[in-house]
Amino acid sequence: MIPYVLHVALLISVCLLFYKALLQKETFYHLNRWVLLACLAVTFVLPLVRVPQQWALRGSTAPAVTVAVPAAATNPVVQAKQVATPVQTPQNITTAVVADPTPLLPKLLRWALWLYWCGVAAFGLNFLLQVMVLVRQAYKNQFIQDGQFRIVELDTDKAPCSFGNYIFINPAKYDWETYSQILLHEKIHVKQGHSLDLLLAELMLVFQWFNPFAWLYRKELENNLEFLTDNDVLNNNGAERELYQMSLLKVSVPNLSMRITTNYNQSLLKKRIVMMNAKRSNIHTTWKYLFLLPLMAFLMCAFNEPAASRRPVTLRTETANDTSFDQREGVWKGTITGNKIRMEFRSEDENHNSMNSNDYTLDEFTTLPKGSPGDFKLIRQAGTMSLNGKFEGNTGSGKYKFTGNPEYYKYMANEGITGIDKNDELAFFMINIKKDYVTMLHRNGYKNVSKNDLIALAALGVDEAYIVSLKKNGFPHASANDLITGKAMGINGAFISEIRKAGYPNVSFDKLVSFKAQGINGQYISKFKNLKAAAGKGKTAARAKNSVSADDMIAYKALNVDEAFVNGFKKAGYANISTGDLIAMKSLGVTPEFIKSFKDAGYPNISQSDAIAMKSLGITPEYLNGFKNAGFTNINPDKAAGLKSLGVTPEFIKSFKSAGFDNVSLDNATALKALGITPEYINEMREKGFKSDDINKYITLKSAF
Repeated sequence: MIPYVLHVALLISVCLLFYKALLQKETFYHLNRWVLLACLAVTFVLPLVRVPQQWALRGSTAPAVTVAVPAAATNPVVQAKQVATPVQTPQNITTAVVADPTPLLPKLLRWALWLYWCGVAAFGLNFLLQVMVLVRQAYKNQFIQDGQFRIVELDTDKAPCSFGNYIFINPAKYDWETYSQILLHEKIHVKQGHSLDLLLAELMLVFQWFNPFAWLYRKELENNLEFLTDNDVLNNNGAERELYQMSLLKVSVPNLSMRITTNYNQSLLKKRIVMMNAKRSNIHTTWKYLFLLPLMAFLMCAFNEPAASRRPVTLRTETANDTSFDQREGVWKGTITGNKIRMEFRSEDENHNSMNSNDYTLDEFTTLPKGSPGDFKLIRQAGTMSLNGKFEGNTGSGKYKFTGNPEYYKYMANEGITGIDKNDELAFFMINIKKDYVTMLHRNGYKNVSKNDLIALAALGVDEAYIVSLKKNGFPHASANDLITGKAMGINGAFISEIRKAGYPNVSFDKLVSFKAQGINGQYISKFKNLKAAAGKGKTAARAKNSVSADDMIAYKALNVDEAFVNGFKKAGYANISTGDLIAMKSLGVTPEFIKSFKDAGYPNISQSDAIAMKSLGITPEYLNGFKNAGFTNINPDKAAGLKSLGVTPEFIKSFKSAGFDNVSLDNATALKALGITPEYINEMREKGFKSDDINKYITLKSAF
């Protein structure tokens, strides 16, 4: 939760800085409104998007492994499972393990989370109170119904404001001219739904209350709404500029309305008057808005989590939220096979009945009672399992009780293994963590191993030979978590050597984990590199063979980029496809058949980058042929991408015939669509007295407002 909230805060800050640096002084108020709202939505959605690992700029990590040891540890057998991809694991492991963070960090994060949610609750309550106050005012005061507007008459000194379709005003305070100007202003707020903008901004503040940039962002959104409304009052409703500005001064009182309302009177009065008299922005300055898309793409690649990543691992216990549940007493059932005995231990608690089993050698027990009930024991350094019951032939059953060894746990505490509770004691016993195992870890440089790490290491069978093997194979500083992950996923010296010989001599441990998780081995790497080389020619082929990065290889495997896929493009005449294009084509579903469909439709010069762009935008041969049938020939892929991204269609161009424009060019169509100009808009302007046979005049008119 905390990382997501901070990620959102960062994006809001960047969007605000972008707006203030490039867009704040532009008079495209309607466009600014939608940019601010779109950025607000993107900031909360973008952190949830996973980016392909080869596009990510942040360091990638390896897939998570989890080891779950029962809280009472009645199961000494732990089966390692990879969270996302099945992998080969030892048989003596139950679910998965991860490193325990330092004791202080979880506490700080927990307090930070509590503080954050307290703030959310406080600001959420404030938001609800504002809504309740407005609803109360709306229904307790007299009102006048004026079409869709409900004018609520107040008897206080509060400044006029609107919310939804309600306009709140004290008519006794203003002369008729000023009163009319106020109503005109607030009606525009209502018609254009500005209350929704402010509600969204308030909800943002509920979850971003700690972020000063969020408060500034809300202020800029509110300011733009006022600029937009002032502009519409002066240019679309025939108001006199001087009289309107004078009405602003008359309403300038210190009693401001609530934040969730659109206020006629604001502290930004000077800015509003300046913007009313500012020179209209030229349409050629709209290029600034185009920078927003690459900025968002960069932030996503820089901060979002890669699609293939290694998450931090934590020890998961089955009864972590119920420390009162104690499995140290229960019933047992045993089966003898040769010199081994398989023991099953089950609690007798009706609400937490669980069973765990493990294999032991017969010589670990004292004499087994056969034929008649008796007592026997299983003694280990961590404690003693006292059992009562009997065996009939090779099967037996009875009850058990575990008692921990105080001297053993005192030793563990002295060695830095702290925090062992009663449920952990049985885990140490079942896994049979011996004192000399801790000594071995210390001898190999692991002197600050946590309780959870120790359980995981022992459960997975991480021994001195495995540690030495990793160190000799280039990982002398492998952490305890690396040992746990590596052992669980079967990463050993042989696998490391195989990957290095296949062309990755400096492969990181994280990449090894990703390789193992994806099932990438030396054979797969060699086969794919040879395939890439075969798709090229001469020196290009050699470069293709040696230019496949570890991240690219992971992406190839994850996307199932296989021989048939590459050879299909080779046969279609695309021999030297770059690594990035190959990944993009597979992820988007670009196939040789897709490219051939354009060639069959009369577009023979389609490059792989063109195909990627057209596939991502949903451009089809039918779409291009629609323009061709409308008389527009020689549409290249770049032009098609621009048209499609704006939603320009042949039907849109033909619709202007009804307004008297038979020969609308593609450039004009692009401008018309970008500015939201329709035949209806042109007819509306003609009714208001603006008549022209030059469609460029309407483009200039619209861009000015």
